[in-house]
Amino acid sequence: MAAGPRTFTFHYTLRDGDGRLLDTSRGNAPLPFVEGAGQIIAGLEEQLRLMAPGEQRQVVVPPEQGYGVHDPTLVQKVPRASLPVDELKAGDRFQTGPDRADPVVTVLAIEGDEVLLDANHPLAGQVLHFEVELVGRRPAAPEELPPAHPAP
Repeated sequence: MAAGPRTFTFHYTLRDGDGRLLDTSRGNAPLPFVEGAGQIIAGLEEQLRLMAPGEQRQVVVPPEQGYGVHDPTLVQKVPRASLPVDELKAGDRFQTGPDRADPVVTVLAIEGDEVLLDANHPLAGQVLHFEVELVGRRPAAPEELPPAHPAP
């Protein structure tokens, strides 16, 4: 009988291809995730699953295993009046609707009555450079598991 999903905890530091710091968990509690639940990017999860607690590793994740390649079809001009926010400037990010699954977009430019929006993840198309430390690994508790979806 196969073992169930495991919960991993890890620390990470994320840098872009130029070595600029993008994010880190250092100084905070380690980040938990349940394997196979899609809670972290695939390329990082794949490497963390191979590590032993206490191990540190450099992990390079290509866009295809990270936040995806940049999709030009997700960049669109829309009428400013159709947006759910009043104040806008280039670089702003907002969710396009009230549902958690509604896309988050970045304002690229404001051109008169039109706004150029990008629904790609801000890190889409980038090679991601992680310094990771696996802190712990244990069987997942039932309350940590994502809800099961009924078969269609």
